[in-house]
Amino acid sequence: MNLTYPLRTTGLWLALAGQAMAQQAAPAAAPYRLYVVSESGDIVSELSWDGTTLKTLKTVTVGVMPADIDGPHNITLSPDGRFYYVSIAHGTPYGSLWKMAVDGDSLVGRAPVEMFPTTISVTPDGDLAFVANSDFHGDHPRSNVISVVYTPQMTPLTHIAACDMPHGVKVNHAGTFVYVTCMNSDEVLEIDRQSLAITRRHKTGTGMGGMGGHDMAGMSAAPASGPAHDCSPTFVSLSADDQRLYVACNHGNTLQVLDAATFGLVKEVPTAAGAYNVEPSPDGQWVVVTNKKAQSVSIISADSLVEVARVPTTKKIPHGIAYSPDGRYAFVTQESIGVDPGAVDVIDLTTRTKVASTPVPLQPTGITVLRLP
Repeated sequence: MNLTYPLRTTGLWLALAGQAMAQQAAPAAAPYRLYVVSESGDIVSELSWDGTTLKTLKTVTVGVMPADIDGPHNITLSPDGRFYYVSIAHGTPYGSLWKMAVDGDSLVGRAPVEMFPTTISVTPDGDLAFVANSDFHGDHPRSNVISVVYTPQMTPLTHIAACDMPHGVKVNHAGTFVYVTCMNSDEVLEIDRQSLAITRRHKTGTGMGGMGGHDMAGMSAAPASGPAHDCSPTFVSLSADDQRLYVACNHGNTLQVLDAATFGLVKEVPTAAGAYNVEPSPDGQWVVVTNKKAQSVSIISADSLVEVARVPTTKKIPHGIAYSPDGRYAFVTQESIGVDPGAVDVIDLTTRTKVASTPVPLQPTGITVLRLP
C-alpha cells in the first residue's frame, strides 16, 4: 500500500494548522504608533507596541547641516494626526520648526524660530504652534522668546519676549491660554491666545537670577505658605478640565500643583531628584513625572496628589512621557550616555511596574503617540 500521499497531505495540514495557530497567538499591534526624536542622531524613530514588545518600524532623518548635529529635541502631532512637528535646536544661526507629513514622512515646511528651541505646543484647531526657545548656550540672565508659528503656511507670526530660559510650553485644552515655564527666572507665564500677550506671571520659587529684563508688573509672588526654595520649572501640563497646572521643579525636586484661575498653590508634591517632565494620563487618574537625576519616574494620584509609586527606569536619565490613548501604558524616553544607547520604557499603570523596554540610539528625548485610523 502506498502511504506517501496521505502522509504528505497530513504533514502539510499539520504545518498549515501550526502556522495558523502561531498567527492567532501572535499579539496584535496596538492601534497607535510612538514617535521619538533622537537629539544626537538627527532622526525620528517610529515604534509599535503590541502589549508585550516594542519594535522599531523605521527611522526618518531630519536636519540639514552635513557637518554638524542639528539636534531635534521635541516632537508633537497636529490635532488631526496628519502632521508631526519637530523642534530643531541648531541652525545658522537659529533653530527651526519642521512640519512633516505622517503619510510618507516628507518635509512639508520649515519655520525659523530662535535660539535652541525645545518644546512645542499646538492649539486645538491646529493653526498655531508655540515654541519655547531655551537658549541653553547663551549668556544669562537674559530675556528669551516664545515663537508663534502659523502652521498652515509655516509662517512665523511673532516672537514674544518672555523670560529667562523658557523651556516648557503648553496650550490649554480650550485653546484660550498658553502656559510657559521659565527655568532661570523661576516663573510660570500665561499668554492669551487671541492677543498673543502675556497676561500673568507667577513666581514658582526664589529663582536663580533676575527677571531677564522684565519688571515685576503682573507678577504674583509665591505665597508665604508656598515654596521658599528655587524651583527651576522645566515643564508644565494641564488637567483635562484646565483647572490645574502641573509644574515640574527640577531644582526643587517637587511637583507644584497650581490653581489655573488664581495661580494659588494647591499642593507641592515631593518627587525624586531632578523632576523634569510632567504629563497627566488621558483618563485623568495619574500624573507622571520623570526624575532626571534619580533614574526613575514618580506616579502621582491626580485625586490625592500623593506619590503612589516610584518606578526605576532602564537607563540613567529619563526624559519624556507619552501615553497609550486608553491611559493604561506610559512610555518614557531615556537619554544616551556616550556610546550607551538610550531607551524607551513601558510602564503599566494598572500594576505601576515597568513591563518592557527597547534601546533607542543617539539621545532620545521627545516622544508622542499617534492614533491610527
